[in-house]
Amino acid sequence: MIVHNLDPVLIDFGIIQIRWYSLAYIFGILIGWWYGKIILEKKINQNNEIIYLSKFDDLIGYIIIGTIVGGRLGYVFFYDPFFYFDNFLEIIKIWNGGMSFHGGLAGVAISAYIFSKKNNLNYKVYFDTISAVAPIGIFLGRISNFINGELYGVPTQKPWGIIFPNVDNVPRHPSQIYEALLEGILLFIVLNILIFFNRSKIGFVSAIFLILYGFFRIVCEQFREPDIHLGYIFNYFSVGTILSILMTIFGFIFLFKVVYAKKA
Repeated sequence: MIVHNLDPVLIDFGIIQIRWYSLAYIFGILIGWWYGKIILEKKINQNNEIIYLSKFDDLIGYIIIGTIVGGRLGYVFFYDPFFYFDNFLEIIKIWNGGMSFHGGLAGVAISAYIFSKKNNLNYKVYFDTISAVAPIGIFLGRISNFINGELYGVPTQKPWGIIFPNVDNVPRHPSQIYEALLEGILLFIVLNILIFFNRSKIGFVSAIFLILYGFFRIVCEQFREPDIHLGYIFNYFSVGTILSILMTIFGFIFLFKVVYAKKA
């Protein structure tokens, strides 16, 4: 068995610390920004819609705000509402941890939609682009979760089990790595094959992202320890599973609308 002994702090200057988790956010945004422009340049060659590329730099600011605000509020409402309602000022202390992927996704979607409507653009173009680059940030985020020793898995006797000393001395599934592989690498490959080699209706990639991420997350949740203060709902479903089921259902509804619009 492997013992987890990684330090969540990369560099400690005393007053200021550089943490792996912060770097994951920074590089996820920077690499996503760079790669998103490559995707939009490809789309320009197909559709001659250069305005989407020229406006993309301005969209990044909206995405950053949407990610942080949505991720934090999602955690507050989905995972620990009673604590934060009693300790309202703790909501703004994001440095203490507590971000929800599903909340961050909703925040990004809302911010991209507002930006698109404000500039009289088709929001589905940006939805597809963001969906194709999102697995980069997801991969980096899950790797940093592993380094932090958080979001660990349930006990296992598998030879690749990891002992997290800050939790207990029981070997556990490295569920963060499972998520990095499925929600990061595999999802990235599938979506980018679709966006570069499949001339499907605008919005198709976004729908597939919702469906596949939701499915992969449901699978990974079976190996992930639920939040201690929440446990399982109905003795089986974690909060992450329920949110991912809803996400998958919404993805199929969105896909139906895209396909129907194509036929029409």
